[in-house]
Amino acid sequence: QVAMNPQNSVFDAKRLIGRKFDDPKIQSDMKHWPFKVISDFGKPKILVEFKGENKTFAPEEISSMVLTKMKETAEAYLGGPVKDAVITVPAYFNDSQRQATKDAGAIAGLNVLRIINEPTAAALAYGLDKNLKGERNVLIFDLGGGTFDVSILTIDEGSLFEVRATAGDTHLGGEDFDNRLVNHLADEFKRKYRKDICSNPRALRRLRTAAERAKRTLSSSTEANIEIDALYEGIDYYTKVSRARFEELCSDL
Repeated sequence: QVAMNPQNSVFDAKRLIGRKFDDPKIQSDMKHWPFKVISDFGKPKILVEFKGENKTFAPEEISSMVLTKMKETAEAYLGGPVKDAVITVPAYFNDSQRQATKDAGAIAGLNVLRIINEPTAAALAYGLDKNLKGERNVLIFDLGGGTFDVSILTIDEGSLFEVRATAGDTHLGGEDFDNRLVNHLADEFKRKYRKDICSNPRALRRLRTAAERAKRTLSSSTEANIEIDALYEGIDYYTKVSRARFEELCSDL
């Protein structure tokens, strides 16, 4: 549905959760989102059309839908009910963002035992606390879809985790790399055809899907082809992007 109905396809709730509407980060992101974000007494709400009516959702409600789906997936796998959960957040999240994430868990019908930092969860997932003699320092490098964290943890043999230092950016992730490529391709389209596709959410969504695919291709190839039929006003858009060009576009990231 995302190509056919971009303005009602909601994503990136993690970038909205626990923030105020006038937060500069949200104002900047809104330029890239096909869906509408409005202010509701200073809080961001997502406005969508559902069954012919306008509806607003808080970021916590959107996140709770994702958590509900995860709860169902876990229940199907385990063959029984899931009530308790530990939810991870970027180490950089402030108290407001952590509380909002906890609220999302409650809306999803989960008893949130605690909120833990993603790097701690990564260390646990890799079993870095197993068979330890004494203390061990580990660095966790986590570049995700929307957030970036680097953390140094100390783990001792009693599986005690201490976060020694964290750095990173709550606003840097795979999507920012996608945005660079999308902007580059939109500029190229404008130069070639004298038409601006940025005002057309459906064309922009199709361009983003192609850009994401090209980004993945460039992990293993030095060049990627982008082919989109009837991208805008019946114009077929075919182009190539090299890994070197992509790296240049993202050099400061």
